[in-house]
Amino acid sequence: MTLDATDLSLTVDGVDHLKDVTASFQPGRLHTVIGRTLAGKSTLLRVLAGLQRVDSGSLTRHGADFLTTPVWRRDTAMVYQQFINYPHLTVFDNVAFPLKRAGVARDEIRRRVQESLARVGLTEFRRRRPSQLSGGQQQRVALARALVRGAGILLLDEPFANLDYKLREQLREEFKTLFSDQGDAVVIYTTTEPAEAMMLGDVVLVMHEGRIIQTGPPGEVYDRPATTTVARIINDPPMNIFTGRIAGGRIAVDDLQVTRVPAHLADLPDGTYQFGLRAPDIALASAGLQAEVTFVEISGSETFVHLALSGTGFVVQIDGVHDIALGDRVSMRLRPERLFAFDHSGALVRSPSSGPGSPEGR
Repeated sequence: MTLDATDLSLTVDGVDHLKDVTASFQPGRLHTVIGRTLAGKSTLLRVLAGLQRVDSGSLTRHGADFLTTPVWRRDTAMVYQQFINYPHLTVFDNVAFPLKRAGVARDEIRRRVQESLARVGLTEFRRRRPSQLSGGQQQRVALARALVRGAGILLLDEPFANLDYKLREQLREEFKTLFSDQGDAVVIYTTTEPAEAMMLGDVVLVMHEGRIIQTGPPGEVYDRPATTTVARIINDPPMNIFTGRIAGGRIAVDDLQVTRVPAHLADLPDGTYQFGLRAPDIALASAGLQAEVTFVEISGSETFVHLALSGTGFVVQIDGVHDIALGDRVSMRLRPERLFAFDHSGALVRSPSSGPGSPEGR
């Protein structure tokens, strides 16, 4: 059954935690809510679960008021960022706990727990206690306990945030299958990680400062971010945004000619725009624009080089490990065919996936 939120607002001590949040969560689809820390993601889940009241707005499920429905009647299961397991119980009993509380028959409990443990790969650990498990295994226990209920609404609040990078990568792949197997359940998953949101979600909701600022399929949100804020949030590292001017078929930053106007921006009138370019779409070249290195990050297989060009900062993502020092002068080259154009307010005007005459974001 569809879960519909309309104009949900919550202000605490003068700070908007939710502001006019409107969204429709469909059964059988995995919804990922992406936003920076303090964007309001956890608050939204707490409201949906009945753990937090709102100042105004409505929440309905199958057309009936859900805000006044008691927590115990909401048919909701939740997995938190800090995995919560009962340390004195075995893995089996941790997962069985909600079923025992609900008075489910013993044979049925055994069947459902064994099935749930098998789905998360913990069958052989059923007699262990949480202290005997790794962090990833403990998070699987928490997930199995949520799955075993067969709840109509499954809420997952950054469940991988406290796990190491390699483990997050592994669990993402496994859990995509788990989530897609929830039948008619409404599944909502929050994250700060763009790759996670795009990989897991059937629908992506971008949240910022208590508002949902764009909703759509992953490919649509990625290819056509509605604003510069969305473009920064759904890219890692954040999309490079810089102010430039179109004149005479060229794009200039201050008085520096940085690139030609590409075909998909060819019909834009001359004037000032905000342009966006992802980090992999800038190359270090033997010849090009001269920029100064201000910071270098090496993350194993990739190097992120921070550059200053005519007072504007850029981040370049290149494969491999490179010996680049602070203060070095390097040449950079933009890929004009990958440029996004936004207006002065930050609204999308044109993306690389659109052609001339197809204004967007309006």
